[in-house]
Amino acid sequence: MPQSAMTQPAKIFQRDPFRILLVENIHPRAREVFEREGCQVRLETRAPSEAELMEWIGEYDVIGIRSKTKLTGSVLGANKELLAVGAFCIGTDQIDTGRAGLLGVPVFNAPYSNTRSVAELVMAEIVALSRHLGDRNMETHKGVWLKSAAGAREIRGKTLGIVGYGHIGSQVSVLAEAFGMRVVFFDVVKKLPLGNSQPMESLTDLLKAADFATFHVPDTPQTRNMIAAPQLNVMKRGAHLINASRGSVVNIDDLAASLKAGHTGGAAIDVFPQEPASNGETFVSPLQGVKNVILTPHIGGSTEEAQEAIGIEVAESLLRFLKTGSTRGAVNFPNVDLPVMHEDAHRMLNVHRNVPGVLSDINSVVSDLNVNIQAQSLSTNASIGYLVMDMAKVEADQVGERVRDLETSIKTRILY
Repeated sequence: MPQSAMTQPAKIFQRDPFRILLVENIHPRAREVFEREGCQVRLETRAPSEAELMEWIGEYDVIGIRSKTKLTGSVLGANKELLAVGAFCIGTDQIDTGRAGLLGVPVFNAPYSNTRSVAELVMAEIVALSRHLGDRNMETHKGVWLKSAAGAREIRGKTLGIVGYGHIGSQVSVLAEAFGMRVVFFDVVKKLPLGNSQPMESLTDLLKAADFATFHVPDTPQTRNMIAAPQLNVMKRGAHLINASRGSVVNIDDLAASLKAGHTGGAAIDVFPQEPASNGETFVSPLQGVKNVILTPHIGGSTEEAQEAIGIEVAESLLRFLKTGSTRGAVNFPNVDLPVMHEDAHRMLNVHRNVPGVLSDINSVVSDLNVNIQAQSLSTNASIGYLVMDMAKVEADQVGERVRDLETSIKTRILY
């Protein structure tokens, strides 16, 4: 049976040196990590277009991106020898991770490194909204002196509603309690409350209770436009909204209307449905010029500390995969944490379609060639299987060639 383009295996090889493409001004520490291990690195400061990616990607073993670069199935499929993708950020919505997995390409991200930076920004925005600092700042810059306590309130004793109680949401929870706030949260997955925070039965219950509502959810069909006119109308008059998660979560037109009508008391928005691809491009939003609205250009995780940590974390994950085959932390791949292979062995890494009989076929190859296996590990997810096999150096290439040619194989690589 002929193989489809989706499962056509790449050739067996071990690049020396590995070639890395990093775009969107990824922190220079990532480059340092790669170059210390002998990799060749190309840096681009902007988010390339799909056409540019299609042109470039064939030259590289690894591509590293941030949130604006789109890695579509077409881009990923343009290089059958692409080994891995690094998302130097938390989210991977901009990557067709399913297609990447079916091409044998693990995707690594940094789910924890900018948690504190985002949480601190959220707390700063809560205080700023409660005191109307954005408006007072702009007025004073323009020479207007408006010293007044009208509408300015402490956040102590107010209720913060957190939607999405993951790494960032729970960190915000801890900081908010330190400010003396009452914290409630809603998550579709049952989570252990930290401190005195309390889970809510539904999003509606949370919105009704909250003086401030902050969102820390992924981009999914369920979260897109989860906050629109009906949800805003449920909130208390004068309540505030903060979104530093995904631009698709809040309907911006509905929020602008609610703010202008005086129902929503203020908003801080860091992410938008459409964002400029690079600095210097014009940004337009219905929220511009609206009172007590803080608009920031997707900088929730943009601190020196966070970007350096992300650069190191993702680069080290990618190097660990390139050198050992370890997929620990990959978002679209069976997670296998592997030791460095023995000095007298080669390691075969085989990605295959997760169908019955694959391991039997591979073991038949091993048996036919009378190969002594030193170690073997197989892990699967719904779509693919990932087999790691250590064997004697003189036998590895023969096994690899035979396994590569199996109808079920997607990608086979030998580590030397």
